[in-house]
Amino acid sequence: MPVLVSPRIPPGRLSSSPQPSLPVEDGLLLRPWRVTDAPAVLSAFSDPAIQHWHMRRADTEAEAVSWIEGWQSAWPAETDIHWAIVRPADDGDDEVLGRIALRDLAPAVGYAECAYWLLPAGRGSGLAPRAVGAVRRWAFDEETGFERLELVHSVLNEASCRVAVKSGFSFEGVRRRGNLHADGWHDMHVHARVRGDGQSGWTPSRSGA
Repeated sequence: MPVLVSPRIPPGRLSSSPQPSLPVEDGLLLRPWRVTDAPAVLSAFSDPAIQHWHMRRADTEAEAVSWIEGWQSAWPAETDIHWAIVRPADDGDDEVLGRIALRDLAPAVGYAECAYWLLPAGRGSGLAPRAVGAVRRWAFDEETGFERLELVHSVLNEASCRVAVKSGFSFEGVRRRGNLHADGWHDMHVHARVRGDGQSGWTPSRSGA
């Protein structure tokens, strides 16, 4: 079937190079995940605050390793991009503070969804918006080629709503029954930022009105 438009991000543009590490203010770094990060992943998914907004948990380091291996394989497959948010150490024993990802990549139209979580040590310092900003700058670089990033969260997750607004993602609406959590279906706020947007956004009410 003939295609009428050229892909925004041609196949292989991302995977032809190693996954980049991205600097974040205050000497922090977004880098590809390592199998040795498994204890931090296990700790994260034992945290009730993280479990509350996710659909699964890791009970053993072996499970955490399998997740990391999946995150690593997503880059060459050009399906997702996963970074560990770390405080680098000279000896290589980095402190993992969280995770940020671009999920559900649609390279043909230059779309991805931004998702993240932070361990307790990474909370309360504005790290999430800084990490989102680093990913957004890389994604919208012309050599990368993304056109639209979404940030989607439960209407009850006020902290993520603040992150979206601080990161300049405009609120676009409510996706009803958009995700299933452990406590049932949640309506989801949809925020988005497109290439060329300024640093703007606004906070919706919990109902999305």
